[in-house]
Amino acid sequence: MLLITHILIAITSLGYTGFTFLNPSKNKFYASYVLVAATLMSGTYLVFLKPAHMVSACMTGIVYLAFVTSGLIAAHRRFVKNENHNQE
Repeated sequence: MLLITHILIAITSLGYTGFTFLNPSKNKFYASYVLVAATLMSGTYLVFLKPAHMVSACMTGIVYLAFVTSGLIAAHRRFVKNENHNQE
């Protein structure tokens, strides 16, 4: 059950990161950060429950984290650009 929850949180996190990129706001960034943290915490817990699958889980986690981080950085740049444009 925890694995299904972990996967659903991760998929939601990926989708919400895309949504944040399309329409960035401070509240959406906070929600994205919470979803990423929840994914990492549940993934870490799963790794401790089944340490035999640690290498596979870590590689998948690194790919997930790189993808979400790239999306959030791009969204943040877009957000700052929009904020600077609105101030002019």
